[in-house]
Amino acid sequence: MFRTVILRSDVAREILRKSLRSKSFRNVSIECGKRRHYHRSLFGPQHSKILQNLITSEQNFVRYYASNLPSHTRVTLPALSPTMELGTIVSWDKKEGDKLNEGDLLAEIETDKATMGFETPEEGYLAKILIPAGTKDVPIGKLVCIIVENESDIAAFKDFKDDGGSAPQPAPAAAPTAPAPTPAPVAPSPAAPSAAMHAPATVPAVPEPSATGRVYVSPMAKRLAEQRNIRLQGKGSGLFGAITSSDLGSLETAQALSPAAGQKGQLPAAAAPSTGSFQDIPLTGMRTTIAKRLLQSKQTIPHYYLSVEININKLMTTRAEFNKKLEKEGVKLSVNDFIIKAVAQASLKVPEANSSWNETSIRQYRNVDVSVAVSTDKGLITPIIFEAERKGLAEISKTMKGLAAKARDGKLQPQEFQGGTISISNLGMMGIDQFCAVINPPQSCILAIGSATNRLIEDASSDKGFKSAQFLQVTLSCDHRVVDGAVGARWLQAFKQYLEDPVSMIM
Repeated sequence: MFRTVILRSDVAREILRKSLRSKSFRNVSIECGKRRHYHRSLFGPQHSKILQNLITSEQNFVRYYASNLPSHTRVTLPALSPTMELGTIVSWDKKEGDKLNEGDLLAEIETDKATMGFETPEEGYLAKILIPAGTKDVPIGKLVCIIVENESDIAAFKDFKDDGGSAPQPAPAAAPTAPAPTPAPVAPSPAAPSAAMHAPATVPAVPEPSATGRVYVSPMAKRLAEQRNIRLQGKGSGLFGAITSSDLGSLETAQALSPAAGQKGQLPAAAAPSTGSFQDIPLTGMRTTIAKRLLQSKQTIPHYYLSVEININKLMTTRAEFNKKLEKEGVKLSVNDFIIKAVAQASLKVPEANSSWNETSIRQYRNVDVSVAVSTDKGLITPIIFEAERKGLAEISKTMKGLAAKARDGKLQPQEFQGGTISISNLGMMGIDQFCAVINPPQSCILAIGSATNRLIEDASSDKGFKSAQFLQVTLSCDHRVVDGAVGARWLQAFKQYLEDPVSMIM
């Protein structure tokens, strides 16, 4: 009896001990999971790419040890901006064999927005440059150079070549399926005997539609056909006769040669220009990014436009007075400086316009960070006047001039053009009376500024009964998901009041 009690007590204690251990482990695991989830929640969708780039950057500088090579560091192309996918090596500031100190400028890399300096990741010697200066469209993660600790190890990398497995590469796009055998040519219809006689023997005629009249096509082939203006008809080499991307070449060739290509609502292809009458200009990273973002804006944001005319006589008088006072300080205010300030003040008065669409919520910003479109040789970029509502006109003027100069030189840093809560695009200095700007996502509003024009208006105090006045035409583009028409109108009213009485927005 006593032995049984002792045995049971030992067993009970062991069971209790194991239970406590497992429970403690479970609690620790849960707490770790909570902390991990909390840190993840700090990064929204707009920061997830940055976090991924930081992790990739940590992997970009890994020391390698191999039996046939000395210890070395393989440096891959980092992501220098959240939207960067490809980069161009503009120049190397170091040459092979040079001593490297941590923080030294190693190379200049052109991203999708600007040209940025790439600093040396660690001390050592530059043993091998694998991507020469001037190389375009280098993918992130591509091996660009080799760094060694000792100068005596440089010679070992004289004939080194990238084997493709040096660093994690971005996941490649899904490889297209192997093209199936080209279907046998279908006999030409009697309606087009002449085209069939002159068509090459290797080009199949346009396939006839199926008996049901329905054409089966893969999603990829459908998208490519829309881009290349190819009419989808007949059967393809896919499952159940579906047209695949590999069938588009034969369809395009056959339709170009067949006079029936213009039937069923499709216009015939225009004749190709003669050789030498055009020039293909390669796309830059910035131009590609602009195209993607503007296409996204027009396809996903329901734009509407509000226009108003503003009398800027008082603004021009106030500007002249301020410039006279600030002449000794070397500050010269522009009309654009007043517009930036007025945009900030109007956004404080109508904060609904200073917002963005987040699918599950509308984010309304407390600060007004004004993005100002600046035209450069490589494309359009929008440096930002952060917290413009707290800055004076002189500070806005100095900041804007510095940002515009850096933008044209391609020296803007990512933090100087990424973000913003509302945008301005000014083409008035180019003589454009009025235009509608495209919204810069994820923002909800952009103000388009036209040129100032003189107009005669009624003036009872004048002997002539009229006087000349300058009017500025502006158009506000709004995202209807966030900014209703009445809200946009109230914002424009506030903006107009501030510009017509500029002293009121300074007080």
